[in-house]
Amino acid sequence: QQRDKLRQYQKRLSLGLERERALARQLLRDGKKEKAMLLLKKKRYQEQLLDKTENQISNLERMVQDIEFTQIEMKVIEGLKIGNECLNKMHQVMSIEEVERIIGETQDAVEYQRQIDELLAGSLTEEDEDAILEELNAITQEQLELPEVPSEPLPEKVPEVSPIKNRPKAELVSAS
Repeated sequence: QQRDKLRQYQKRLSLGLERERALARQLLRDGKKEKAMLLLKKKRYQEQLLDKTENQISNLERMVQDIEFTQIEMKVIEGLKIGNECLNKMHQVMSIEEVERIIGETQDAVEYQRQIDELLAGSLTEEDEDAILEELNAITQEQLELPEVPSEPLPEKVPEVSPIKNRPKAELVSAS
């Protein structure tokens, strides 16, 4: 509100300065140099007031920005406070000892499963291992099977087909 009031004050001063400048010109034309000089002094004083007003407006705007930034900082601090409270509640629910116990149980379970896997893997006999390898080779061979290549040589000339009966010409000649 103060900023707006100062802006209005600036406008009034600016309009007054223009009028006084025009009036000073008129007084000089009329030959009233002393009055024109006094009016110009008054105008100069009002210009200084205008400059001071501009500085006050800048100070007010800076203050408004500082207040807005401080409000944002307060919201951030409030958010951090709430976050810390939540973390403290979570820490109360889950202690370091509890976490260490859970990690230990998990490691024990993993070790136990590894021992079971080793026992199962070690229970295969030599014959089982050989059967597994044979099956693996058979699967590999199935994947690599290619069609058989014909053993007889390919004919050098392809017999021509008659458009009449779709038979080769050799058959038509031998049939007659």
